Amino acid sequence: MDAIPFYLVYPFFYLIASLPFSALYKLSDILYYFFWVSGYRRKVVLENLTNSFPGKSKKEIEALCKGYFRYLCDLTLETIKTMRMTEQEAKERCIYSQPAWLNKMFAEKKSIIIVMGHYGNWEWAGPSFTLNSNYQLVVIYRPLSNPYFEKMLTATRTKFGTRIIPVNLTLRDMVANRKNVTATAFIADQAATNANSYWTTFLNQKTSVFNGPEKLAVKFNYPVVYINIRRIRRGYYEVIPELMIENPVASAEGEILEAFTKRLEKEIINDPIVWLWSHRRWKIVPPNSPGL
Repeated sequence: MDAIPFYLVYPFFYLIASLPFSALYKLSDILYYFFWVSGYRRKVVLENLTNSFPGKSKKEIEALCKGYFRYLCDLTLETIKTMRMTEQEAKERCIYSQPAWLNKMFAEKKSIIIVMGHYGNWEWAGPSFTLNSNYQLVVIYRPLSNPYFEKMLTATRTKFGTRIIPVNLTLRDMVANRKNVTATAFIADQAATNANSYWTTFLNQKTSVFNGPEKLAVKFNYPVVYINIRRIRRGYYEVIPELMIENPVASAEGEILEAFTKRLEKEIINDPIVWLWSHRRWKIVPPNSPGL
């Protein structure tokens, strides 16, 4: 049964991926109206924006909501477009800023841990890093339940040389590749269960943060690098690595996670529209909250 929805949808994905960028964004403009009329997760987005920006008026929140859904349509089609993107397009559309300190770390055979959020086009950031950096990028991800879509996604994400590893195999893979120079990337702004979380204040709300990246950074003493994805203009981004914690083993508990959330929060405040507001980021309730 898993094959039926895949083979029904795949031809449309391939057609979209084959469109020139000019046509892709015209399609995105049309898609936006269907998203908006359908009301898809609008309540979730408005609630998240309202709680995150209590000082903004209802009119300002609604403007951000509309801007977000316009961007979500762009992001969705850009992700599909990756299937047919060339290496040259990947480099031109997502510019990589190569810092000298990262080249020095690679020359010294220092592996790193990358932390980033669902901010900007994180799918394009992977190819950008892989094509322009000396590091072998290893992205930690959660596999899809449908094996056909999972195979398609894997092929898309690895086409330029990036490796992807299911989250449950992270430690095993890092141990096995300890002698190699790698950059292990976590999209670390997902809701975490209470058993695997660190609690902080993020966008004016009590927020659970997945503690895996910090634990692994300390265990292997790999420097922690924040990847900032800056939207330059429609369809163009810049990937900027920033050294966040150089010596994790000397850091205090929670220091890495606090640094990450505060850095991501700063970017979201700077350009709110390009963060993933439609996911239920605050669905996990603090353990001492009433009702638990």
